[in-house]
Amino acid sequence: MRDTVFQEYKETVHYRNRSGVRAICSDCHVPKDWVHKFVRKVGASQELYVKFVSRSIDTPEKFETHRMELAQRVWKTMKESDSRECRNCHSWDAMHLEKQNSRSRVAMAKGQKEGKTCIDCHKGIAHLLPKEFKGDDE
Repeated sequence: MRDTVFQEYKETVHYRNRSGVRAICSDCHVPKDWVHKFVRKVGASQELYVKFVSRSIDTPEKFETHRMELAQRVWKTMKESDSRECRNCHSWDAMHLEKQNSRSRVAMAKGQKEGKTCIDCHKGIAHLLPKEFKGDDE
């Protein structure tokens, strides 16, 4: 992952921003509460098998071949958890819509009204989108 997604992440607002706050991989990919963390760790052990035993994503080229499938899996999990890990740092109540640009303010207000969750609108915020990605319907 150091050669692919970590390098991408270093170019995003979650790595470098004006506030100086930096999210690390586990902030987004590992739940904080014990029950969800345990479930995630079990899932991660299966991912280790894929990476090291089956070797289906052990090169950047193989990873790119599977990027869409991997992204969709993460997006599905985030959607099902109402973007729980995002909400450890971001919440509707803490947002200052009046300080956002007009386009963001309108989109955020609409998303909140429609019951959207972070990943519905923010795919690609910390990693490159897969080349097959066509839009919000995925």
